[in-house]
Amino acid sequence: MAYAYLTLLDIAKVSGQDTTVGLIEENLNIAPEVKMFPMRTISGTSFSTVQRVTLASPAFRLPNEGTEPKKSVYANKLVQTYYFDGQLEMDVAIAAADDQGEAHALALEADGIMQGALLKLGSQIWYGTGSGGDTKGFPGAVSVVDSAYVVDAAGTTATTGSSVYGVKLGSNQVTLVGGNNSVFSVGEWTKQYITRSSKELQAWKNSIQGYVGCQWVNKNSVCRIKKLTADSGKGLTDALAADLIALLPANVVPDYWFMTRRSRRQLQASRATATNNDSGAVQYPPTPTEMAGIPIVVTDSLLNTESLTL
Repeated sequence: MAYAYLTLLDIAKVSGQDTTVGLIEENLNIAPEVKMFPMRTISGTSFSTVQRVTLASPAFRLPNEGTEPKKSVYANKLVQTYYFDGQLEMDVAIAAADDQGEAHALALEADGIMQGALLKLGSQIWYGTGSGGDTKGFPGAVSVVDSAYVVDAAGTTATTGSSVYGVKLGSNQVTLVGGNNSVFSVGEWTKQYITRSSKELQAWKNSIQGYVGCQWVNKNSVCRIKKLTADSGKGLTDALAADLIALLPANVVPDYWFMTRRSRRQLQASRATATNNDSGAVQYPPTPTEMAGIPIVVTDSLLNTESLTL
């Protein structure tokens, strides 16, 4: 991918606007999953944890009969973090052209790359190293969800697929992980001499860096409805959610559903309309805020263009 630099035109666009209004962001709700997922830090860049696969099961016995010793079965799970890196570079001449000052130009770029980082991590949480994610990042929900906890909506129109995920958050469930006792962050701007087209110039340099991963060690912490498409009758419904909940252990309930705005609209359309007994007017179902009693979170990190092979 080609290098991208802030230009004089970019500065002119920003500086020429009403400073009272300030910068108006189009993405007001940047990656809600990244804001909502808990995050823990670790001393290195990976850790090993233990998953209990099977519980020891005692039995009834008759007097003087005895029973066989039982034990739990365990499995080791490795959680890794991956290096996250976004480079920033601005010609000192560009920064100086900002009529609100160099600090404003630099802060604007730092804020932009932080928001971009949140969007990137949002996509990575769901798509991981597959299509829609980054092959050099951490695994996502699409590859780690247990096949026993997946309901197929059976949509057939290619490239109109979407998924809904039920997720349980927490230190023993799903959480983001920061390596080296840190969370990715934007550093301090420094002036450096750089080379472009074999010529030197002075520029401000910075970056957002850090090791980031996601812990998916408990198979009961994520479930999925897949192949929700634009086909008639293949959108999200309460029945699909009920089918998915029925697959989970009795004591397991997701904390949230994550879905696209289209999936939420499909759910709304699937719910029965009602007639007002007084006026006779048809009342359309309100915008859904929950499904099976579980809150809904709408996110742009999930796509409506998923391949049906996912």
